Amino acid sequence: MAISTTIKTIQDIMRKDAGVDGDAQRISQLVWMIFLKIFEDKEKEYEQLEDNYRSPIPEKLRWRNWAADPEGITGEELLDFVNNELFKGLKNLHAQSDRRGLVVRDVFEDAYNYMKSGTLMRQVINKINEIDFNISEDRHLFGDIYEQILRDLQSAGNAGEYYTPRAITQFMVDMVEPKLGEKILDPACGTGGFLTCAINNIRRDYVKSIEDEEKLQKSISGVEKKPLPHLLCVTNMLLHGIEVPSQIRHDNTLARPLRDYGSADRVDVIVTNPPFGGMEEDGIESNFPAAYRTRETADLFLLLIMHLLKEGGRGAIVLPDGTLFGEGVKTRIKEKLLEECNLHTIVRLPNGVFSPYTGIKTNLLFFTKGVPTKEIWFYEHPYPNGVKSYNKTKPIRIEEFEPEKAWWQKREKNERAWKVSIDEIKASGYNLDIKNPSVVNNAHRDPEELLAEYRKLLTGIAETRNALKNELKAALEVKNA
Repeated sequence: MAISTTIKTIQDIMRKDAGVDGDAQRISQLVWMIFLKIFEDKEKEYEQLEDNYRSPIPEKLRWRNWAADPEGITGEELLDFVNNELFKGLKNLHAQSDRRGLVVRDVFEDAYNYMKSGTLMRQVINKINEIDFNISEDRHLFGDIYEQILRDLQSAGNAGEYYTPRAITQFMVDMVEPKLGEKILDPACGTGGFLTCAINNIRRDYVKSIEDEEKLQKSISGVEKKPLPHLLCVTNMLLHGIEVPSQIRHDNTLARPLRDYGSADRVDVIVTNPPFGGMEEDGIESNFPAAYRTRETADLFLLLIMHLLKEGGRGAIVLPDGTLFGEGVKTRIKEKLLEECNLHTIVRLPNGVFSPYTGIKTNLLFFTKGVPTKEIWFYEHPYPNGVKSYNKTKPIRIEEFEPEKAWWQKREKNERAWKVSIDEIKASGYNLDIKNPSVVNNAHRDPEELLAEYRKLLTGIAETRNALKNELKAALEVKNA
């Protein structure tokens, strides 16, 4: 059976369970179970490759001993085992010296079993057992299904914030070009989209030996505040060959005072899409210097990224229009960015890229730390021909970024690209919301032309109103006849 069919069958089974309420819970339930199956398949590999391999999971709690047998425990017995032994055991693993055990414990710290029917749970487990994550074809196919699971989150209320369109993550990583041996961080990593793109690119371009792969394994790190995306990210790392994803931490990077980050925390590359439009809890802003204190999440992440990059380090971040034109603290943050970094490129995205999660217009900012900005290139990304907006069924595609990629190394002004000097930026009060000069701004058209259009519009409204009056009058006359 195809993996896509298997996943759909699992979701259909879960819909019958009274305890699973909505997409977010169904996905959370599915992912912790898949995580344990992936971990089991990985352990089979480790047992063949490592002498005297010992599992960090107690023998009774290993997938092979309670889930692998299709005729194994079911009903109330299975439900009781999962709730009272499996979850309690994994949440309290004594794994201080075992990095793999720490990964398992962290994953289950905030995981829950929502299912109330042990019989339906056994059906789900048996379906998951049809997937062998040690078979490269299954692992590759599941990567596509994983992308579908993430897209499903978009319809799960606020959970949609976890998903950044694959085209955006791929383009940003392609332009930042992480290299083997560089430390790569996503401080708001969600489900790991940027990190998996970085892993794939480095493996493709640089990894030629076991030593190279070991370097890559040590270079990837991420932090995620919320439990469901953290669980998804760790699972994603395992699927992408990161054997011990202990560098994917379940934490809030903003909760640590900026001054506490030292040289050991500095990284070469940061690529991220921090939550925007959100506000941090009281007290978080006090972790930042007084001049830059705000509770707006995206602004705080921009400050954090500037601080964490090494000299010469490269950053790319998704930010809303509000950051570009905002004043007050936002102005001071932008001034700091332009003084400490070379903000060389801003790609302006059209509406709908993050639909249906948000309709806010967004921008991709690319910068290098250590050299002040002298000029900023802007590139306005257009809709494809015949497309008026993106949506869930017609998302932005990586192929659309080919013009930007072709332009990137040999930059020239055109109908989509323009540059602005730092002197112009300063004169505008650090307003980075700079419109494309090649596009006619209706606000600056000839007043007589605008007035003529306005009169024509009024005439059309009057004609429509008169027609409606006449129809209503005729209908009343018929009724009263």
